[in-house]
Amino acid sequence: MFVQTCIMQKVLLFFLLPIFCSSQANLDGIQSLFDQKQFKKAETQIAGFLNSHPNHMKAIELLGDAFGHQKKWDEAIVEYKKLVDTKPNTANYHYKYGGVLGMKALQNKFKAIGLIGSIKSAFTKAAELDENHIDTRWALVELYMQLPGIFGGSKTKSLKYAEQLENLSIVDGYLAKGYVYEYDNEPELAETYYKMAIQEGGSLTCFNKLTNFYENKKQPEKAIENIERAHKNHQRNALHYQIGKVAAEYNIQLQKGEQCLLMYLKNYSAEDGVPKAWAHYRLAQIHTHQKNKKDALKHINLAIVQLPKIKPFKAQKSKILNL
Repeated sequence: MFVQTCIMQKVLLFFLLPIFCSSQANLDGIQSLFDQKQFKKAETQIAGFLNSHPNHMKAIELLGDAFGHQKKWDEAIVEYKKLVDTKPNTANYHYKYGGVLGMKALQNKFKAIGLIGSIKSAFTKAAELDENHIDTRWALVELYMQLPGIFGGSKTKSLKYAEQLENLSIVDGYLAKGYVYEYDNEPELAETYYKMAIQEGGSLTCFNKLTNFYENKKQPEKAIENIERAHKNHQRNALHYQIGKVAAEYNIQLQKGEQCLLMYLKNYSAEDGVPKAWAHYRLAQIHTHQKNKKDALKHINLAIVQLPKIKPFKAQKSKILNL
């Protein structure tokens, strides 16, 4: 499949974030429904509103967003196509349209080839219409790197959009170049640009990009060092889990990994993102590495009780029982 999932993750997050500027009473509750993930209910309410206001552009966009949240790509395509046809000079409409086309391509590899031209055209048009549209340029950087040359893939084009990103946001430009060189198997350049992004911006996103790079390159010691630098700057509990995860997966610095995971559990809040069950799973992995069957079973059982349907948990328990 030519359009990979990572291209669309950023797109999906963006085009599914509605921007509410309508004062229509019938649409006032839609934001709350989106926040509560009641997408089907939002779809029904918006569709009802459109029955009496069929040309209301904001409502059409919101309906497309509601469909997108539910992965109803064909229906979302129809709504965003209406927006593109009605207001062809609105960059964000082309961006959203390209996004759902990309998601449909991911869903059906046989149709992907036929959709590539439309995806490129939509993103390119959005970039032409809005010289400051960062997310569109990110989509183009990733798209042109991942497409085979026969379908228009081009490192040169990716770098062109990375340069445009750098003109808009130095950090995004560095991260985009890091992505290009990582994808093109030029690890030294990729690492350099990810480090430049950290130096320039220093956000968790920048640190995470470098951490993921080290993990992808099987360099767990460097990954842990980078996470520790991130924690020094940001003091986020979620980073304790990341250290424990790397330690558990690569069987390194197990004592540090255990301490970090216990700290994660002690200070856990919903904002940390990763459920506590996964921290127990990582602790079970660490104790398995240490041949500590009793503690490994304790933590894997806690993980399974909290999230009983997770297959890796059950596989880990089987491994522990065989110690």
